[in-house]
Order: sequence, then C-alpha cells, then structure tokens
Amino acid sequence: QVQLVESGGGLVQPGGSLRLSCTAPGSIATVCKRDWYRQVVGKQRQWVSGIAIDGAENYAESLKGRSAISINTAKDTLYLQMHSLKPEDTAMYFCRLFDCSAGVGYWGQGTQVTVSS
Repeated sequence: QVQLVESGGGLVQPGGSLRLSCTAPGSIATVCKRDWYRQVVGKQRQWVSGIAIDGAENYAESLKGRSAISINTAKDTLYLQMHSLKPEDTAMYFCRLFDCSAGVGYWGQGTQVTVSS
C-alpha cells in the first residue's frame, strides 16, 4: 500500500506564500499523473493542479498565475508553490498520484491551508 504524505500547510496572511509537499516513500514506477486537490468542509473536493509524465502542467482557474507545480524525482516529492494567497484558498489540500498501469489513484491525508489575517 502506498502512503502519500503531504506537508507544508499552515496559517498564512492574505498575500502570503506557501509551498506544499507530497512525498511518496517507495516510488510508484508507473505513475503517469500527479495532482493536487483541495476541499473545504462540506464541499466537494476540487482539482487545482496537475502535472503529467511528459511534464505538462495544468492549473485550475482559481490558482492559475498564482501557483506552480513541480516534481523532485530524486526525492519522489511533488510540490505546489502558491503565492498571493487569498482567504478563499483556505482548504485541506491533498495530493494524488495516479498509477496508469494499475488504474489506481493514491491519496495522502491532506495538509490544511488557512489564509487569514
């Protein structure tokens, strides 16, 4: 069983920055896509950013221009750098790695981001 571990969340003032990390100990050889999602209590989980195996990056409109997704393959770590944070960015952020060979997605436990003055 693959256990993803997110970190980097916290309390930040509006306009601030955070870098979220997602580590997958024991890398999955056939991961073809890595994504970040976020979820507010009582609402559906929303996709916010993804990076494909060819390096293609995509962002939801809500974070476009204010975030950057990246991978450190040597560390098996996925990142989401966010800046110019707004109160509406407050949510639990989750990473997901999709194993195309198995057709299975793996999730972490989430890291809380709170944007408030």
